[in-house]
Amino acid sequence: MMRGSGYDGGSRGVKTDPPVELEWEMRPGGMLVQRRLLDPGTQPPPMIRLRICYGESKFEVSVGRRATFRELKKELEAETCLRQAEQRVIYRGKERENEEFLDRCGVKDRSKLVVMEDPSSRERRYIEMRRNAKIQSSALAIAALSLEVDKYAAQVSAIEKSISSRKKVPELQITTLIELLMRQAVKLDGIVAEGDTSFQKTLLAKRVQKCVEALDVLKLSNGKLKTVIVTTKWETFDLPSTTNLELF
Repeated sequence: MMRGSGYDGGSRGVKTDPPVELEWEMRPGGMLVQRRLLDPGTQPPPMIRLRICYGESKFEVSVGRRATFRELKKELEAETCLRQAEQRVIYRGKERENEEFLDRCGVKDRSKLVVMEDPSSRERRYIEMRRNAKIQSSALAIAALSLEVDKYAAQVSAIEKSISSRKKVPELQITTLIELLMRQAVKLDGIVAEGDTSFQKTLLAKRVQKCVEALDVLKLSNGKLKTVIVTTKWETFDLPSTTNLELF
C-alpha cells in the first residue's frame, strides 16, 4: 500500500508538490506571526525610502519593504527622540499596529507617513520630569545639611579629645551643639526623598543620631571632671633693713 504523501489524494502516478510546513515566530510584544521565509539564493527584500512628517519636521528614513511598523518606529527613535511606546504612526488616515507589515498595508517607496506623540506618554514624561526635579532638589538639600553636620562632627571630636585629656569643657558648649544637631535632624526629616537620595538621607540621619549620642555620653563624663583653677603664687623676699643698707 502506497502512502499518499507526495501524491494527489493518494492517486497513483499523479505527483504533486510536497506539503508546505508553515513556520511561526514570536514577534516583540508576544504576538505569534507567520515567519516570512526567503528562498535560498534570493536577495533580501529591497529598502524603501519613506517620507515622515512629525509636527513641523519633515525627513526621510530607509527601511526594508517587508519590515513591520515596530521596526519602523525603531528607526524613527533617533529622529523624533521618542521611544517606540511613545510613537503613533498614521498611514492613510489610520493608526497602524506594531505587528503590521509595511507592504501588506500598501506602504511603498516614497510613501508619506505621519508620526505623532502619544498623549498619554507626554503626560507620563511631564510627571517624570517633575519627579526628577524633586529628586534633584532633595539631593541638593541633603548635601547642604551634610556640610553642616561635618562641621558639628568636627566639634564633637574636639570635645571628645579635651575630655579624654581630663580637660573640663563648658557644659553650655555641649548642650548648644546637641541642640544644633537636633535642628539638622528636624530639617532632614522634612525632606521628601526616594531612590538614591532616600539612602543618602538615611545615612545622614544615622550620622546625626550618632553624634548626639556621643555628646550625651561626653556630657556625663565631663560632669565628673573637676574644674582646674590655675593660680600663680609669687615668692616674696624680705627687704633688708635701713641699717644694713647703710653698711654698704
